[in-house]
Amino acid sequence: MDFVSPVLDVASLICNCVGDRADHLRRLPQNLKSLRTEREKLENVYKDVTERVEREENLEKKKRTNVVGGWIGRAEAIEKEVNELLDRCDEENQKKCFGTCCPRNCRASYKLAKMVREKMDAVAELQSEGSNFQEVAVPLPSPLVIERPLEEKPVVGLDSPFREVWRLLQDKQVGSIGIYGMGGVGKTTLLKKINNKFLQSSIKAFDIVIWVVVSRPTNLERVQETIRSRLQIPDDRWKGSEEDDMAAEICRILKTKKFVLLLDDIWEPLDLLRLGIPPLGDRNQSKIVFTTRSADVCGGMAAQKSIKVECLEEKEALSLFQAKVGADTLNSHPDIPKLAEMFAKECKGLPLALIVIARAMASAKTPEEWERNLQKLRLYPKDVAGTENDLFSVLAFSYDSLPDEATKSCFLYCSLFPEDYEIPSEHLIQLWIGEGFLDEYDDIQEARNQGGKIIQMLTHACLLEVGTASLLMDGEYLKMHDVIRDMALWLACEKGKKKNKFVVKDGVGLISAQEVQKWKDTQRIALWNNTSIEKLREPPRFPNTETVIGRMTRFMFPSSFFTNMSIIRVLDFSKVKIHKLPAEIGNLATLQYLNLSGTRIQYLPIELKNLKKLRFLMLDGLVGRIPNQMVSSLSSLQLFSMKFSSSWSPIYEIMLLEELEQLEHINDISIMLTSIQSIQRLFESHKLRRSTTFLRLVHCKGVNQVQLLSPSCIKELVLEICDELEEVKIIHFEKQVVPSKFSNQQCCFNHLLSVIIIGCDKLLNLNWLIHAPKLQYLSIENSEIIEKVIEDERSEGSEIESGLSVFSRLIDLFLLNLPKLESIYEHPLPFPSLRRITVWYCPRLKKLPFDSSICTSKKLENITGEQEWWDGLEWNDQTLMHNLTSYFQPLGSL
Repeated sequence: MDFVSPVLDVASLICNCVGDRADHLRRLPQNLKSLRTEREKLENVYKDVTERVEREENLEKKKRTNVVGGWIGRAEAIEKEVNELLDRCDEENQKKCFGTCCPRNCRASYKLAKMVREKMDAVAELQSEGSNFQEVAVPLPSPLVIERPLEEKPVVGLDSPFREVWRLLQDKQVGSIGIYGMGGVGKTTLLKKINNKFLQSSIKAFDIVIWVVVSRPTNLERVQETIRSRLQIPDDRWKGSEEDDMAAEICRILKTKKFVLLLDDIWEPLDLLRLGIPPLGDRNQSKIVFTTRSADVCGGMAAQKSIKVECLEEKEALSLFQAKVGADTLNSHPDIPKLAEMFAKECKGLPLALIVIARAMASAKTPEEWERNLQKLRLYPKDVAGTENDLFSVLAFSYDSLPDEATKSCFLYCSLFPEDYEIPSEHLIQLWIGEGFLDEYDDIQEARNQGGKIIQMLTHACLLEVGTASLLMDGEYLKMHDVIRDMALWLACEKGKKKNKFVVKDGVGLISAQEVQKWKDTQRIALWNNTSIEKLREPPRFPNTETVIGRMTRFMFPSSFFTNMSIIRVLDFSKVKIHKLPAEIGNLATLQYLNLSGTRIQYLPIELKNLKKLRFLMLDGLVGRIPNQMVSSLSSLQLFSMKFSSSWSPIYEIMLLEELEQLEHINDISIMLTSIQSIQRLFESHKLRRSTTFLRLVHCKGVNQVQLLSPSCIKELVLEICDELEEVKIIHFEKQVVPSKFSNQQCCFNHLLSVIIIGCDKLLNLNWLIHAPKLQYLSIENSEIIEKVIEDERSEGSEIESGLSVFSRLIDLFLLNLPKLESIYEHPLPFPSLRRITVWYCPRLKKLPFDSSICTSKKLENITGEQEWWDGLEWNDQTLMHNLTSYFQPLGSL
């Protein structure tokens, strides 16, 4: 019986094993059903997870986590395995013994049953894991740069500024770069081009490029949010934080990076530290580049380099215009390409204007349409499709940003001048004062100074440009871009709603009486260049007119033209060919500014004495005489100008001076004198002496010495054909200054800017000019014996005062027909401000008093003279000669 026990143990094990397999087989149908259920649950969880992943990847630009990525891969793999297993189970189920429920192959069925159980558990585990994901994706690592959309076609006209900015970005000494220019000139396009340059894989110099549109009004919180988003600062470190905390977090991160911050469309200086931008330094070599319409913002942002974006050249402008019009339209008629050139010229190189106008013409396929629209663009630009909304409204942001109504009025006033007209800045400021824009300043010089600040503000805002007129004796010239002018007229006419509020006519010929009758609501009238008004049947009514400007035209005053001007302030008829002024002008009680310079008026009406509010009276070049007691009756007169006249006499001059002296408010006199008695009368009067800003001495017989009293307010001095004049002396506090010595007296001609000497044959030198440290313009012509401009006599013991810098402000120097001139100055001078020097027939002048610094000056433009004279110059420094040769222009080449 000993063998029975082992046999029973084996039998027990066999039974247990068979029972376990039988149990798997018995539970197989239920497990298959459960597997299918778990598979469906897993599929649903899979869909939920993948949808969350796709949403966050596509919309939030995130990346799936490694855990989720692994789970999705395992879920996809197990789904495939489950499907295959279920298919095998279905096949095995078809192989049961005939007429029974038993599988033909128990062993194979058992394996399947076991796999079903294992997969069921695995699927359930995956399903549970997928249901508990708190986070499926995380933010992507910040890319170096995010591309900004640009036109597919090459950007026109920005290659030069782009190369300059890109060069500066590589310069370790430059941290901040300002890009400025007028609205619509292409600053944002240039900044986008710079941004996209960083997309090139070869550029690895920086960690991150951040683009921020600032715009107006400036919102620092929005700027910080843009930077925060780009730096991917988490919400839990940001939401609910104070401004200082947000700035600190931005600063903490940026300090660890070498960044480029691109700020577009800045209207006022930003406090970068307040934003959280760390100071730029040598440590991280980060950069800031910004765009603005104002050069002042570049200064306020402490830009180390400022680059102005200019309008396109004519060829570039035409290329841009043609590209936007399209080849289909350009080729639709042979005349259209030539008309397209005319359109492009009207836009004066402003890219925004070129684009807007080109889009408006893109569908015009006949030359007649082009001609009609060209006429419309020239006369009524606002009527061209798109100009109001897409052009003028954009440009008007610069106007809106001006600080006050006075500055805005001064800007709009510039639109009264014709296209391409260069406006003398001094004359413009006088008009502004006459209009009352600067009435808060009682003193005329203070008002002038404020006018100068406004001009600077407008030029820095790229709303005005510096003109090209070169004669400094006439002062600075200004001009307005044609498109800016069109926008200014649109604004002045209340965005086109009041078409005749500003009436500007240039070269239109005869204006009909019917059109004049429409001007009853006009505020300002400007008639230019051969424009006149036909004879009127009845007096016109101008109840709202404050300004009438008639220039360079044959203006014939219609009958009773001035009768109905109840609020007129400014009448400017300079250079108008009129011979008579109607007496009714004396009834203009509100008139403050009257300019009759360059007219042909034979007799001024005595009724002018009634103009009790007149502050400015300009009579330069007056042909006739001024009635007695007229000037002294102008009780409010502050400025009187008669720089030249053809009907002068010593008695008449003295009478005029005496009348001017009677005026309480006079403080600016420009006058020509022709006799020694007149000169003495001028300098005997303290009021006249301190009020005279322009003095012209012409044909002064018997005058061999001119004694200028110091201190002096004279800005411009002209000595013309004074044949017997030998020297100019300065009387300083009743003490004579020896003109041939370099005195240590304080500067006594601090206001003197321009000196012109013509035909003074006995004048030996101009040593007294050392007392004019701010002299900007010097012209000496037709003087027979002058040998030295300034004679250096330091060897006699006198020294130039250390603070007295000879010719340091000189901009223009003209030396014409001076046969004995040998020297300008004995020793080299830096001439830091010199732009132009012209020398003609000065055969003995063999040296120019330049030191080596003139070569590094960025001001010098040209040296003009005869080629023979230039070739005969003697040089102590040959390098200086070679460097200056490129500036020389022979007289024949001009």
